[in-house]
Amino acid sequence: MTNKVLYIAKDYSETPAGRYCSDGNFSGERFREEFLYPALLNNEHVEVNLNETLGLGSSFLEEAFGGLIREKGMSLDEIKRKLEIVSKRTVYKNRVWEYLEDAQLQKEK
Repeated sequence: MTNKVLYIAKDYSETPAGRYCSDGNFSGERFREEFLYPALLNNEHVEVNLNETLGLGSSFLEEAFGGLIREKGMSLDEIKRKLEIVSKRTVYKNRVWEYLEDAQLQKEK
């Protein structure tokens, strides 16, 4: 079983922000395209650690995670099998799963 751990603060940025690449260097779109999606494609289990960032905005989280379904065509079931979110702040963890569920509902409409 192949595993990958992504520490947003260490591997990406302590201050991730913005939805699209045009919003800055550390956007949700860039994180998804360069880190998260490749990790999910190439590993059976991916842990994303949200700790030690100086904050995580909704646009960053929604684009990074919801975009897996909306932009990359992944299913919620596939993501649930592979993805683990680690965060001391439950609000961030809950938001990630809410954004994924919302994206799946929109896809099904």
